[in-house]
Amino acid sequence: MAQGTITLTQRSIYIIPTRQGFMLAFVLVLMLLGDINYNLSLGYVLTFLLTMMAVMSMLHAFRNLAHLQVRAGRAEAVFCGDTAQFTFHFNNPSPLPRYQLCLVKTGETFWQTEPASLQFDVLARQDTEVVFPLPATQRGWLQTGRLTLYTEFPLGLFYCWSYLHFDARCLVYPRPMDDAPLPSGSSPDGTGKRSVSGDEDFSGLRKYIAGDALPRIAWKAYARERGLQVKQFTTPLGEELWLDYADTPDRNDEEKLARMTRWVLDAEAQGLRYGLRMPDDELPSSSGIAHRDECLRRIALFNLPQRRQP
Repeated sequence: MAQGTITLTQRSIYIIPTRQGFMLAFVLVLMLLGDINYNLSLGYVLTFLLTMMAVMSMLHAFRNLAHLQVRAGRAEAVFCGDTAQFTFHFNNPSPLPRYQLCLVKTGETFWQTEPASLQFDVLARQDTEVVFPLPATQRGWLQTGRLTLYTEFPLGLFYCWSYLHFDARCLVYPRPMDDAPLPSGSSPDGTGKRSVSGDEDFSGLRKYIAGDALPRIAWKAYARERGLQVKQFTTPLGEELWLDYADTPDRNDEEKLARMTRWVLDAEAQGLRYGLRMPDDELPSSSGIAHRDECLRRIALFNLPQRRQP
């Protein structure tokens, strides 16, 4: 698999005649036999003129791909069942434009009736961004695999192609369940609220520790001969949830992951602080887009053999 930018050279470009090319070759052979048999001078001229046209068509097909520079861009994460959008950049350093380039998943050949291909042009001395769609059928990492870049320009007589195999991946999240209410909060009273040290609400007294601020000392308690004590305050952080894999009532893993995906999306939409507990992993509670994406990533890669970040 290639990384970075690759340049198409004569070693990586292949060319064969198309159906029309083979038919033209057969017709030219018949014309040549007729010219020889009947000694037709103008027939020779027409036969060799068409032959030269076919040879020039082959050269133009090769030039349409030669020295083209290709690099892969980033693909945004999608949900299972959606279409992943892989971005590729085609740079044409030559002063000649490249026409009728087609990008197709290897295995979907050019003689199919409706190949799932993408056709585009690359202007002279310009960089063209091409978005190649691939269906995301299962969670985890979706790879582009080997792609085929081909052209039949200019006359459709020759099929000229090259293979592109980049280390490009797209993360596919499980499809979120349609109806999955959030679980109850993690606090003992079920409200889901948690408090930490702060300066807003009085929460009680504790023993004095050397270094505590003097304004925090409870002087009234000291006057009652209860010793030096310090006032404590708390700041509510808002609602917090633990999204635990063990709390899902579903029967199989995929349904459990679909429910947890819905929980993460709903918890983030409601502005809650939430943590994630998986059978083999745990993510501390937080909030924000980065935290949401990390939770979804761990859910998507749960129990898969390849979990590394590309």
